[in-house]
Amino acid sequence: MKNLEKFLIEAKKETYANAKVEKVASNRLGSKDYEYKKDNMLYHDTYFGGVSFIGEEVVYVDNKPYWAMNYYGVTIDDNLEEEAMDAALRPALMRVGEDKSVIPVRGPSEYSNGEYKYIFTVDGTIDNFTGVETIYKNSKKIYELKCHGGKIK
Repeated sequence: MKNLEKFLIEAKKETYANAKVEKVASNRLGSKDYEYKKDNMLYHDTYFGGVSFIGEEVVYVDNKPYWAMNYYGVTIDDNLEEEAMDAALRPALMRVGEDKSVIPVRGPSEYSNGEYKYIFTVDGTIDNFTGVETIYKNSKKIYELKCHGGKIK
């Protein structure tokens, strides 16, 4: 599993979390997609929407699905969509793997940037987990994401 965790950390930092990385061609009608490949492993993240969104990340090993995570997120204040993502979400997600108290499926357990505070709580292991990601602006909740996933057999 350590190879999976190491790969997930690399993949997440080379896809959505990194604002400089471009999307790949859409796999499904209306989806936004990212991919990262290294050796025999492929990471694919596909999602739909913006202010409210749903998506899935899948890791393939030797072209077979090995691990996946589903997520659904809502930006509670529509006026803050890009502002919140740029100030809080992407910087927090770029810190995936730095906080050893949480499995590397989103960001650290806490991250602050000015008036924004990111919190991620997760239960379980990389094999089977559920999590909640929340962003606050000046102590007011402005965003929430729920995720779950694990190993595929």
